[in-house]
Amino acid sequence: MSTLQNCFNYLNGHGIRYAHTTHSPAYTAEEVAAAEHIPPHRMAKTVVCRDKDGYVMVVVPADSYVDLEQVRTAIGVPSLYVAEESDLYLLFPGAELGAMPALGTLFGLPVYLDREVANQEFIAFNAGTHRDVIHMRVADFQHLVSPVIGDFCQPNYRLSMSVGR
Repeated sequence: MSTLQNCFNYLNGHGIRYAHTTHSPAYTAEEVAAAEHIPPHRMAKTVVCRDKDGYVMVVVPADSYVDLEQVRTAIGVPSLYVAEESDLYLLFPGAELGAMPALGTLFGLPVYLDREVANQEFIAFNAGTHRDVIHMRVADFQHLVSPVIGDFCQPNYRLSMSVGR
């Protein structure tokens, strides 16, 4: 079963209301935001990190980057790294590389949600492909994945200057 179908089944099984949209292939979170006609800071980017004990999912706005030191401090581990591509293939076997859904609990991963995303009304994220996006209420997302909320990103000034926030 595809990751997209697994997402639908997971959301439907939990009674979550969501919208599914498709667009032409887009490979970065910023490109997905443009294809979806939403500002980059309203599109969520999923980054998987690892420490000596396992993996965590960090969800931040598309126009920012994960601050590993802030996440490391929140988790309370001595070191933290962005997961390798080979790790992502193992963790998300049905997903296209770089299109992992933010539904960490579906994959047995704890979720760390940046406060900028948590404070929005809606969240949009890749659904396992470079063409599919799920849109849902942030309140429903939080109820579903029980994320740790904190300040886990820094603005990507190159992007915010080019797209005008």
